Amino acid sequence: MGTTTASPGALKTRLDEARAQYGLLTNCPVRDVIDVIGGRWSSLLMMALAEQPHRFGELRRLVPDISQRMLTQTLHELQRDGYVHREVFPTKPPGVEYSLTDLGRSMFEALNVLIMWADANHAAVTEARLAFDGEKESA
Repeated sequence: MGTTTASPGALKTRLDEARAQYGLLTNCPVRDVIDVIGGRWSSLLMMALAEQPHRFGELRRLVPDISQRMLTQTLHELQRDGYVHREVFPTKPPGVEYSLTDLGRSMFEALNVLIMWADANHAAVTEARLAFDGEKESA
C-alpha cells in the first residue's frame, strides 16, 4: 500500500492490492507498523527520546501518568520494532539509557508532523466531538 492517490476508486484499488498481496488486511504492513506507533504512550516517549537519550527513571518522570509496567512494555515494543536502542552501562547498579535509532529518527519526522497537526487542531476536534455528542443526545 505504497503511493497516495486522490482518485475516487483509489482506496478500493489499494485495499484490493493489499488483500491480493497480504491476504487478510490484518497482515497489512501499514497496520502492522502503525499499531505500535499509535499506542497510547509511544508518541510521548518518542518525543522525549527525539530531544535526547534518557534513562528509564528520567522517562518515568517526564511521563508521570505512565505506570512502570507500561513504560517497560512500550519501550520494549519500540525497541523490538527498531525505533529505540537500549544501552546498558557496566556500573553498579547497571545503568540503562534509551535513544532513538536512525529508523526511529526517520519515523519521528513523520510522527512529528501528525503531533503538530493534532496540537494545532485539538480545539476543532474537541468542538466537533461536543457537537456530535450533543446531536446524539438530542436524537
